[in-house]
Amino acid sequence: MALKQVKSKIVATKKTGQVTKAMEAVSAVKMRKSQEKALQGRPYVRSALRILSRLAASRDGLTHEFVTPRAQGKRLIVVVTSDKGLAGSVNSAVLKQVDEQLNDTNVEVVPIGRKAVDYANRMNLIAHGAYTNISDDVQVSDVAEIARSIFSLFKEGQYKSVEVIYQNFISTFEQAPARRRILPLDPAELHFVLQSIRPKTGRYSEVEESIEQTTDYLIEPSAEVVLDNLMPQLIEIMIYHSLIESKASEHSARMVAMKNATDKTKEVIKSLTIKYNKERQAAITAEVSEITAGAAAMST
Repeated sequence: MALKQVKSKIVATKKTGQVTKAMEAVSAVKMRKSQEKALQGRPYVRSALRILSRLAASRDGLTHEFVTPRAQGKRLIVVVTSDKGLAGSVNSAVLKQVDEQLNDTNVEVVPIGRKAVDYANRMNLIAHGAYTNISDDVQVSDVAEIARSIFSLFKEGQYKSVEVIYQNFISTFEQAPARRRILPLDPAELHFVLQSIRPKTGRYSEVEESIEQTTDYLIEPSAEVVLDNLMPQLIEIMIYHSLIESKASEHSARMVAMKNATDKTKEVIKSLTIKYNKERQAAITAEVSEITAGAAAMST
């Protein structure tokens, strides 16, 4: 490789490193905000899940249409991804889990995030809606339309289950794809979700009360009226939880990916600089040898 080409490559790599360094800084800010939101939202989600689990296990709850198991029908999967890439394996790990579910031909999806929408189009899946450009500062109101669509589809009776697949935030350097069943509600599944969203360490890792006991409620004006209004709101919280966990995972993974890219550019620049210096020294040595040989020839 000529000296000019090596020098041009060094300059280009430095510019790439500047871009990845800037993206790392931006992602770090977003990461801190999204992580804090995800961790602060977990006690709220746990409280909602405790109520939901007790209602689902109560005498009136067991007969509700959102709790009664269905033997036949299609499966509806809510796929949560990011709108942008450059975030490591955050999206690919989620989509890989979706791939594993496609062995069942009766699968339809609700894609959230541009990567999920593109995946549904690429795989020719039946998609209900296309939800993109959701703000990093996710609010419960942001999932209202998604939840209404899911409730409406489930009430039609053609689906036996509704699941959500998303990236669960564990730490800055660790995220894991998770698959949770939303409908029909299962107290055992809700208990598992409740336990899995508690961090192992830190100020959000306090021990919460158990929800294993069954509580029978006296409901007024009637169980049907109250549960019809309360259960959809509580299920919205489960969808909201998947979104904030996904956002925290996305920004954490992107920050780490950009940091790794920046470190790699430094390694490449160092390697190219050594190569450039060697090539330059070899050229200088060759020129000195030519001058020396010419001088010796003239003196003879």
